[in-house]
Amino acid sequence: MATVLVLFDSRASLVRELARAVCEGIALVPGADAHSRDVEEARPDELLRCDALVLGSANWTGVTGRLKTWLDESGDLWESGELAGKPGAAFAAGWSPHGGLEATLLQLVHLILGHGMLFLGLPWSERMRRSGSYYGATAVAVLTNDDREQARALGARVAALAVRLAS
Repeated sequence: MATVLVLFDSRASLVRELARAVCEGIALVPGADAHSRDVEEARPDELLRCDALVLGSANWTGVTGRLKTWLDESGDLWESGELAGKPGAAFAAGWSPHGGLEATLLQLVHLILGHGMLFLGLPWSERMRRSGSYYGATAVAVLTNDDREQARALGARVAALAVRLAS
């Protein structure tokens, strides 16, 4: 079984809802298991036990301080390379479509790539005209069905690669 850790800062309810949809996508993939953790309840050793990581943040002019601090204090995984080669992805939510969602996603991408992980975004789909980004799933103000579908697609995409790499 490939474990996909969905780690997020849930101060914004939209982020929690997106995390739930990402987990629904993971559950669609045989051999994948979603572990959803708010940054307040997560433990650093969960990073070492996961086969893939999906990070989520509200848009607070970038990644939230709580999530960034948690990742900064999670040990010396940058130097040890223990996450290298594992799939990673990102999602973000905010109150404005032009308020920096992609900047938040790019900060999450930077964190994933800094660990040597394999970043997975979303390939183009017609749905992307209304929701999502190449960099990951998004939601603005309310969670729409399109947002849920993008998040599910992202979760399934990460889980499928994690299962292939784990076998």
